Formats: sequence, C-alpha cells, structure tokens
Amino acid sequence: MHRICYILIALLIFSSCGSIRHIHSEATRFQTEFDTNSVHILPHDQLSRSYHGNWQLRISGQNFDLGYKKGKLTRALFQHQEDVFFQRVSELVPKPGRQRFLIRFLKWYHRNILKDIPLEYRKEIYGLSLNAGEQHNYIATKYERNLLLHGAHDIGHAMQDLMLVGCSSIALWDEYTPDGKLLIGRNFDFYVNDAFAENKVVEFIIPDKGYKYAAVSWPGIIGVVSGMNEKGLTITINAGKSSIPLKGKTPIMLVARDILQYAQNIQEAIEIASHYEVFVSESLLIGSAQDNKAVNIEISPKKFGVYETENGKLFCTNHFQSATYANDKRNQRQIANSHSQYRLHKLQEIFSIPATYKPIDIAQILRDKSGLKQENIGLGNEKSLNQLLAHHGVIFKPDELLMWVSNTPYQLGTFEAYNLNHAFQLQQNINPITNLEIPADTFLNSPSFTKYQKYKELLPKLEQSIRQKQSIPEGELMQWEQCNPELWFTHKLLGAYYYSQQNWEKAVYHYEIALSKEISTSKAKRQIQKKLKKARRKI
Repeated sequence: MHRICYILIALLIFSSCGSIRHIHSEATRFQTEFDTNSVHILPHDQLSRSYHGNWQLRISGQNFDLGYKKGKLTRALFQHQEDVFFQRVSELVPKPGRQRFLIRFLKWYHRNILKDIPLEYRKEIYGLSLNAGEQHNYIATKYERNLLLHGAHDIGHAMQDLMLVGCSSIALWDEYTPDGKLLIGRNFDFYVNDAFAENKVVEFIIPDKGYKYAAVSWPGIIGVVSGMNEKGLTITINAGKSSIPLKGKTPIMLVARDILQYAQNIQEAIEIASHYEVFVSESLLIGSAQDNKAVNIEISPKKFGVYETENGKLFCTNHFQSATYANDKRNQRQIANSHSQYRLHKLQEIFSIPATYKPIDIAQILRDKSGLKQENIGLGNEKSLNQLLAHHGVIFKPDELLMWVSNTPYQLGTFEAYNLNHAFQLQQNINPITNLEIPADTFLNSPSFTKYQKYKELLPKLEQSIRQKQSIPEGELMQWEQCNPELWFTHKLLGAYYYSQQNWEKAVYHYEIALSKEISTSKAKRQIQKKLKKARRKI
C-alpha cells in the first residue's frame, strides 16, 4: 500500500513538472512586461473603509495594472487573508510535508491552468500576486499560489464534496415589486472560518475593456461571486452537486467575472458562459435591467442548461431546475439528500402570497433563521436561509444601479447602499448613501445571539475532547446545550461526546433527541442512526 502511495506521489510530481515550468516561464515574461511598464497609483485608485466596516476599493486600468493596483492597495489585507487561509489548511492538514504534497497535487490537477484561464486574467492575477507575502513561499511561488487559490472554491466541493457553499438567491419583478422593476437578493454562504470574512471588500472596477462593474469579495482574488455592472447586469453564483473530474478547468469565479465584464443582457451572458469548460456544477443567477427579468444558467462539466420563469419570481439554491437536468441522477440525489430543496421550499412558502417587496423586505428574508412554517430548527441550521455563516448578503436594484452590501457579522450587519453611477466617478470618494442603508438586524443585540456566540466559542473544545476522549465538566456541557438546544447538531455532538466517554445511556438519549430535530442532510441522519444503533447494543 505504501509503495502504491509513493508511486502515485512520484507520478503527480513528475506530471506537474511541465506545468510548473510553463507557469515559471510565464511569470518571467510578465515580470519583463512589468519592468518595462510603469504602473501609477492615482488619487482615484483608492481604498477606504466605510462607517460600518466594509472595505471599499476603486481601481482602473488594463489587466496587469488592475491586479497590481489591487494588490498594492490591499497588501496588508491580502497577506492577512492568505495567512488565514493557510492557517485553516494547516489545521486540516497539520504536517508541512502533506501540505506541500497537496499543493503538488493541485498543480498536477490544474496542469492546463494556463490554457483554462484567459491571458488577460492571468496577467491580472500575476500583478496581484506580486504583493503576496513571503512566508508561504515554501508551499509555492506567489503566482502559483494565487492561480491555484482562484480555484479553491471549485476544488472544495469537486474533490472533497465539501459543500462550503449553501447559498440562496431571490429575483423578483413585475407584480412582486412596487415599480415592476427587477429586485435581487442573495446570501453567499461560503464559510472557511469567521476570520476569513472579517475583511469584506466592495470593489468598483473600471477596466480598459468591457463594462465597469462592482463586486463583493475578499482580498486576494480577481474573480466574482456577487456583482453588478454598469449596464445593470447582475450575477450571483450558487454551488451545485459536482462529479469528480480528472483535471481542473476554468474556475467558476473567473467565468462569472468574464460575464460581468463583457455582457450587458441575458443572451450575452449565456453566450459567454457556454464557451467555458468548468469542473464544478454551478448555478449562475443572472439578472438584467435590459430584460427586466432573471434566469439561472446551470453549468456543469458535461451539461449546460438555462432555467427561467414567467411569473415574476425566480429562486436559486444549490440544485438545478432546468429540463436539461430533469433526469440527471447526481442532481436528483442532491435534491433528495441535501438541504437545498428545503430552502427552495422555504422561499416558495414566503412568496406564495402575492405582495410587493422592497430592499428592506429582502434583507429581512435573507436574515430569516426559521424553518418551514416558522418552525424553530435551531441557530445555524443549514436548512434555514440564514445559516449564520454567510460571507456576505447583497441586494441589487439593477434598473437604478443600486446595490446594498451587508456588514459583519454574516449578513446581520448594516446593509450599506451604493449608487454605481456615483461610485464609478473617478474624482469622487466612494461614499455609501446613508439615507438608503438598511439597519443591522436587531437579533445582534438579543440574548439569543449572545448564547449563539458562546455556543460557537465552546464548540471547538467539545470537538477536541471527542477526538482525544477527554472529559468536560457536566455543568459546562449543560450550559453549552442550552445555548442552542433546538439544533440537531448540538445533540449529535453531545451523543458523540458521551459515546467517547462510554456513557452509553446518555449517548442514546442525545442521539434520539438529535433524530427528533430537523436534520440538515440525509447523510447526517444516517450517521446518527448508525451511532445510535451501536450505542444501544452496548447498554
């Protein structure tokens, strides 16, 4: 077995050598371009912080300049973000040797990355990477790391089936809005850890080609996960169920970036998306001021579909809805076994009665922590629209080029409003429109939120005690349970703790309670049932 592993490692390293040489060669060529071109940070290229805490970035120029300016202005944030990411990697993969092997594998997996990413975006990534830190050079060069990190989202749920993304998006128009114009809201539930979401960046990008656009992201990327351009075209990405392909393709956030920079309506967005090969399944909710409607572009390694409605409302969670995927077995399993269909039913329930909705109403829906029929399903349940882990929430009013962006924590902080026409004006500072902001959720000041913070604070200690079979004072366990008693995961973890302590009666007790709650996935339910059966045998 060990011999097979060594052979596999050797093959991966050997197979990646050609790709590495090409990447190094390209970096050398870009460096020559950088040496012969001057990049100027002008007064209108600016980074500032809003009153409520989000970072605001505006840059202009051609591809290389955009990347370099972004890296230069956000250098401290970029390096901190990289530290946070690789610290999380080191927690999951503690040994440096295994970390280096992981990077070697990713290099091999993305062996055609220079073909999969358009040249203009590679130049931009290179300019950005020049401002990365030195401390992670033992893993890979700055340019290699940044190329690979743009595919981290994709690799997470393609290779490990880690559904780090459980997003929900809403589009309304016609009779569902006061003026009949398009209104869009989304939660981007991409979670690495709390530190990863500390520095959200609201970007206003003015490229030398294509359309100006605004996006919400984190330091260190040029891709898009949520954004709107000057033509009122919006895009939000929602992960789906992926197969495991043999090699990487174009990262989905760069596909979204290309659409946002070069499409002005739904048809143009579809045309751009159809030209890309991807290695994950993703729903791209496209909203268009020109069309005054929205559609879901459903893209996967082998299929391409478009889902649209004619009733003034469109929802998107984490499975496909178009006829293209009606008989797709992987998509059917996603619907049956994940929490995606439950959240779709929740949205359908909310909008089942005809009414008109304003941005403040959308924010309230994005913050909804309840289950179907307002059931208390526990805080942080993946079946709720508000899973209390969102990187950001965002609301678009494309016809007026208005965008609302949440502040930390999650989507609970104040939604600050931006007028893109004003934000793109180079001679003005970036200023949110204070009289349009949506106040922070009152939940932040409630005893329930205080308890939830305590719940999350003690969670790592309990998980560690289970792994190491260490005991915790009973009073501390009871206190932790009372912080979030309606969540199935609370009792699943307590069951696992008592199982590790060979206290079979209490393990059975908590496993039975867990099964009585609203469990997020079928897989989790089966795991609890299996452990309950084992615990009962030991009594």
